[in-house]
Amino acid sequence: MQQQQQQRRMFTAAILAFVFILAAVSTTEAGKKEKPEKKAKKSDCGEWQWSVCVPTNGDCGLGTREGTRTGAECKQTTKTQKCKIPCNWKKQFGAECKYQFQAWGECDLNTALKTRTGNLKRALHNADCQKTVTISKPCGKLTKPKPQESKKKKKEGKKQEKMLD
Repeated sequence: MQQQQQQRRMFTAAILAFVFILAAVSTTEAGKKEKPEKKAKKSDCGEWQWSVCVPTNGDCGLGTREGTRTGAECKQTTKTQKCKIPCNWKKQFGAECKYQFQAWGECDLNTALKTRTGNLKRALHNADCQKTVTISKPCGKLTKPKPQESKKKKKEGKKQEKMLD
């Protein structure tokens, strides 16, 4: 009987050890599952809206532009950004609109102007640009070409005059 009691105690101890190990393992797994997962932040911030580039000096070169956006939980709703306006662009059509121009046309004798058309090549920072533009400029001097003798003929004529003298 003593042997049976000893076997029962060992069996009970083994079962208790198994239950204890099982409880420890399930507690650590449950702890892992209970950790809150990182939620992906869904930003309710709107897109940045940029003002036109304002040059620091003159009408071209380095400058700044202001950006704004909306959203209740946005950390930043305004910011300033450096920008540059190329000095060779036709600013009369907008400093942020670049055009590819055709060759100058013939001179209009009534207006004394020649014109050419430009097609929009690029618009910086979603600038509002015209698709095509036309520019005019004065034709310049309108003189009829003078019929000139070649320099050789003039020199030869002067030599002949000297010989006759």
